[in-house]
Amino acid sequence: MIKTEFLKSAEEKRGEFIRLQKAGLINLNGDFFPSVHYPPITMYQPITEDELFGGYQNPADNRFDIYVHIPFCIRQCVFCHYPVKIGDLSEDKNYYLDMLEKEMDIYMKRLGLEIIKPRSILAGGGTPTYLSPEQLRRFLDYFAAKVDLKLCTQFSYDVDPPTLLGAEGKERLKIMKSYGVGRLTIGVQSLNEAVLKKMNRPHTVQEAAESVEEARREGFKVNIEFIYGYPGQTLELWADTMQKAVSLGAEEIQLYRLKISPYGDHTGSIREQFAKHPEGFVGAEEAIMMKQIAINILSENGYTENLRRVFTKKCGDFSHYADNQCCKLFDEIGFGLTAFSSLRDRFALNTQDFKEYYSLIKQGRLPINRGLVRNADDQQRWCLILPLKNREVYKKIYQKQTGVSLNEIFRERIEKLKKFGLLYEDDKILRLTGLGSFFADEVCEQFHHPDYMPFPKTAYARKELYPYANCEPTR
Repeated sequence: MIKTEFLKSAEEKRGEFIRLQKAGLINLNGDFFPSVHYPPITMYQPITEDELFGGYQNPADNRFDIYVHIPFCIRQCVFCHYPVKIGDLSEDKNYYLDMLEKEMDIYMKRLGLEIIKPRSILAGGGTPTYLSPEQLRRFLDYFAAKVDLKLCTQFSYDVDPPTLLGAEGKERLKIMKSYGVGRLTIGVQSLNEAVLKKMNRPHTVQEAAESVEEARREGFKVNIEFIYGYPGQTLELWADTMQKAVSLGAEEIQLYRLKISPYGDHTGSIREQFAKHPEGFVGAEEAIMMKQIAINILSENGYTENLRRVFTKKCGDFSHYADNQCCKLFDEIGFGLTAFSSLRDRFALNTQDFKEYYSLIKQGRLPINRGLVRNADDQQRWCLILPLKNREVYKKIYQKQTGVSLNEIFRERIEKLKKFGLLYEDDKILRLTGLGSFFADEVCEQFHHPDYMPFPKTAYARKELYPYANCEPTR
């Protein structure tokens, strides 16, 4: 049973959704696109390695954040928009690990590094623990030889529950711990058996709970992820999942709204399902209510939003990798299929094709095939959108990064968003309000260049917050 006051606040947020949709902020059909990168990750054009690194200089302190991608999974989840290989495939995994090591060597040579000095590290996928314990140790052995792990403030792994269970699961946990991994993001996604089955997840509710327990027993800080707005969910079932979630004792709980439009290098089968049977999907307004109900339950149990979409009991529990890359805008390098490198004035994406990935590395080249060296307009938007989405924009830092005062650009857009109660501003910072935080993706898309809007002009009401109007910087 959902508390009356929770339903009331959810209805209020639904009313705000309708108001902002009519004002032009939100797509008229309710479709959703995450404002994670700028430009969006699906919109980068081809670039060569030499074009990307032309004129680039390493950070003054020679420090980088690191992402490593392992694209293997037990199953392909219905909602996943990234390419992976499915099944045990031991030989394929060994070959991939060979190429990944060579890629690291090529990248280090390109940057003139004998060893990488990391701020933080994230291993993701795919399922980076869907390696045998021997393969996991082998990877971490050569990774530790190239990366000075003693300098790392946080080493995180994104994992799926089954890889942490049983004798092999315990061994993986001990191996990761021995190399300094201290934080795990466990892709729970749901605590309802029927919904897990619809997602094609490789675990049960009980196995998800056990994986959290095992990880915490071994001393890891745990972040658990959930998707709302999924077919088969109702307000009541979603509230039940959140009540179960807060009982697991995880330090962080992360919420994602179901993404039907692809935002990565693969179109998940969820898109085809929606095209065939849209009537079976949760509507946008109900998804908004689910989000608010989750926030209510999390708040009641001592969780508050720390980084965007991530709720914690302690302010110090958060992803250093996400904070450094999205808030502080530090230089980050990525290794592996579809990995990205986010540098201070440029962005690169590795190929999404296994054959091309292997071929380029065997030629002694980085497997980069798309990217952008940002111009002044791109940089002004990037330095605003990422910190605003995730925490706040410090005006003094913004001016240092762009050479332009935030008091002088985007003024008409900022004032309109303030009028609608979506932004707060003083002489030092610009940040989202509580309402703005709830609709953070749509608010940040107000600062996209028209070429990088996620939806066409016809998708929005031509009212005061119509995102295609007055969206150029004033200088």
